[in-house]
Amino acid sequence: MEQLLWALFTMVLGVAGCAGYFYGSNALLDRIYPANAAARHAGLSAAQISTNINKSNAIRPWLFLGPALLLLTAFLIYPVIDSLRLSLYDADKESFLGLGNYVWLLGDSGFHESIFNNALWLIVVPSAATFFGLIIAALTDRIWWGNIAKSLIFMPMAISFVGASVIWKFVYDYRAEGQEQIGILNAIVVFLGGEPQAWITVPFWNNFFLMIILIWIQTGFAMVILSAALRGIPEETIEAAVIDGANPLQIFFKIMIPQIWGTIAVVWTTITILVLKVFDIVFALTNAQWSTQVLANLMFDWMFRGGGHSGRGAAIAVIIMVLVIPIMVWNIRRANAEMRGH
Repeated sequence: MEQLLWALFTMVLGVAGCAGYFYGSNALLDRIYPANAAARHAGLSAAQISTNINKSNAIRPWLFLGPALLLLTAFLIYPVIDSLRLSLYDADKESFLGLGNYVWLLGDSGFHESIFNNALWLIVVPSAATFFGLIIAALTDRIWWGNIAKSLIFMPMAISFVGASVIWKFVYDYRAEGQEQIGILNAIVVFLGGEPQAWITVPFWNNFFLMIILIWIQTGFAMVILSAALRGIPEETIEAAVIDGANPLQIFFKIMIPQIWGTIAVVWTTITILVLKVFDIVFALTNAQWSTQVLANLMFDWMFRGGGHSGRGAAIAVIIMVLVIPIMVWNIRRANAEMRGH
């Protein structure tokens, strides 16, 4: 209860602080550059009042953007610059190595494993989540209980990655031979006459068991975005295709898909960016054991855990950033083009 009260107090204080800041800063700006009736009574000329209005209009947006820019600088821009600096130093943060940490990465087996696993995640997760989201969006628009189905499929998006990992840990749970299997997957296998397996310890295949969790979460996101895109397709094009004798599959693949291809690409790249930074699921389920290491977990190990080498950890963080930036830039440009109707 004490924690709940503190959380409530913090929320109220934060909202009150924001309201006080915006009210106070705008009041101060109006006092510095008066442009109301009081200014006219004070003897300011129309030209002076016009100048004050122009100055206020130029400054006022920055009163709203200022706190956000400060927070971005403190928690995004500065960490990027400092990570770049740290990646050029040794563990003691004093001995300059230049590109030494990046050269070390090229020969590190853990980095090779991480690159391979991240490549698997990049191939499987965005494609599967986008595909399932598209199919579900198309199917649920045709049934009367489609909105209920969409709500259920979207629900995993409300669960944290760690929470989802705990749920799926029970799905994959393994008990020694002779004990009752409480994991859903092993219970099904035993019921069908098979042998239970410690699924998340099976090299290579365990990566796919982890990927299923992220696909389960992100399918709802893809479904919502693609469903909106499908509903935006002009009915005239579909009616024309029906009149020409096209069957449902031809309409879907040759009429509907080409018209929402830009949205599909944006959804795919958005999930791709998330996959490049995947950490929580691997950390919670396997802790990168049994050949499930990924870049973000490797960075965490070197930066904060047994590795104890901030330079190598920062170098891995820079690699992740370099991989994410081109996709993110393309995604933003594509989204802007969609908004402009191109």
